[in-house]
Amino acid sequence: MPVSVTKPLTILHTSDWHLGRRLYGRMRYDEFEAFLGWLQDAISLQKVDILIVAGDIFDTMTPSNRAQALYYEFLGKVSKSCCQHIVIVAGNHDSPTFLDAPSKVLKFLNVHVIGTACEDLKDEVMVLDDVDGTPHCIIAAVPYLRDRDVRSSSAGESAQTKDANVIKGIRAHYDEVASIAKAKQAQLVEVYQHRIPIIATGHLFAAGGTTTDDDGVRELYVGSLGKISADMFDESFDYVALGHLHVPQRVGGRESIRYSGSPIAMGFGEAKQQKQVLLVQFGEIENDVSNQELASNITAESIMPQLANTVTTIEKSVEKAAKKVASQATEFMDDLFGFDEPSENDEVAKTAAIENIPDQQDQNNQSMPNNLDTPNKILHRDDSNQMQVVSLPIPKFQQLAQVSGDLATISETIRSIDPTESIWLEVVYTGNEIVSRLKEQVNEMVENLALEVLITKNASSYNKVLNQQQISETLQDLNEEEVFERCLIAHDIPDEQKSSLRDAYDQIVYNLRHEDTQAE
Repeated sequence: MPVSVTKPLTILHTSDWHLGRRLYGRMRYDEFEAFLGWLQDAISLQKVDILIVAGDIFDTMTPSNRAQALYYEFLGKVSKSCCQHIVIVAGNHDSPTFLDAPSKVLKFLNVHVIGTACEDLKDEVMVLDDVDGTPHCIIAAVPYLRDRDVRSSSAGESAQTKDANVIKGIRAHYDEVASIAKAKQAQLVEVYQHRIPIIATGHLFAAGGTTTDDDGVRELYVGSLGKISADMFDESFDYVALGHLHVPQRVGGRESIRYSGSPIAMGFGEAKQQKQVLLVQFGEIENDVSNQELASNITAESIMPQLANTVTTIEKSVEKAAKKVASQATEFMDDLFGFDEPSENDEVAKTAAIENIPDQQDQNNQSMPNNLDTPNKILHRDDSNQMQVVSLPIPKFQQLAQVSGDLATISETIRSIDPTESIWLEVVYTGNEIVSRLKEQVNEMVENLALEVLITKNASSYNKVLNQQQISETLQDLNEEEVFERCLIAHDIPDEQKSSLRDAYDQIVYNLRHEDTQAE
């Protein structure tokens, strides 16, 4: 039955806020606060009825007081706006019990929180009403499904058996909530004589999904198991709002199954991405739009004019610097911000852009363009079902850039950037010569500039002298897997033993990550 909604319904899909996350030790609360302020304005300007946050609200299971304050203040403010319901599900970084603890109180604000997979799956399926008490939509609020939620373990299971059981458990979970949702939908059709859309959530790793090297996205199950595909979602779901992957993309070519991506760059590898939130609209759309662009008041210029002017200045400065360095035929890994497509004649810039921009032509996964000035875009429109998906670009609240090459290239590029702009840098040395005091030399290059170097990496020394790296590497710069690999090398572990040791270590790390320290 075609969707026939008596009045428009607007849902905003976001995820992966990671409140409290640091970047090489640097606090980022100002960015989080700016984003939440922007999001609150976007909700009001776009007249959003329902906000969905698809997991990883916090970066750790024990969020700081300031991260919690940002979360609760945002919920309080939005609950007083036009937004009638907020739906929040836990991600793999979140403590399920921490999110669930205030859920009964938050319900009085129409904030619906599902931190833990429910024993009775009927509790994950909710009918949300408008202010007149008329059903808006049905939400199948599925949180991150932990290993213990979807399968029972047994001794001696192979990796393939575990994988099959995880997939089977996830599929069964979604099949059951879909069945419950369809039953509710059928009942509502009889009463209201029009079809109520069904929206599902999830915090999952899609097979073939696009990621970046430093985004902090973890494999969700031991041995990279449990990657889902689009066919696991029932056709009755009008839209599936996913979290976990930070690159905005669709799943399996399905326009209605999407990751909104993270709202701010979680690492330098994400610096080029145009971050976004997604509007999912049902019913007759009030705005007169073309197939390419949605008329809207929300732009970087209208929200933060000063920021927009700053970004424009940075773009011009970086474009000038990149062209100048490239014209000298000196190789470097990155084209800095990558705001502009390289020219056909600029092979150096073209190569750099390809290395640092996720594959946007993947037939199964669609990434957003990295143009900072991207307007609101209609990503999908289905007139027969009166539905469309629209991308709202998020302004950048802190500029990040990666500068790489030999010392001459790094120095030239840094000198070419506007010295008054506040930019956080990741400097990667890729020259052939072994350089001592690299960190000190780079710091001298940015002395008296607004640029700030957060990390200096010496890729050349890393490749040549693995155990005696001439880089400013500390424990906070490494993840658990990298530390373990260092230990295997340091202790001369034979290759034939490494595989079993890695498997055992992965299991230990998985258990630690999924131990809910907030639970009793």
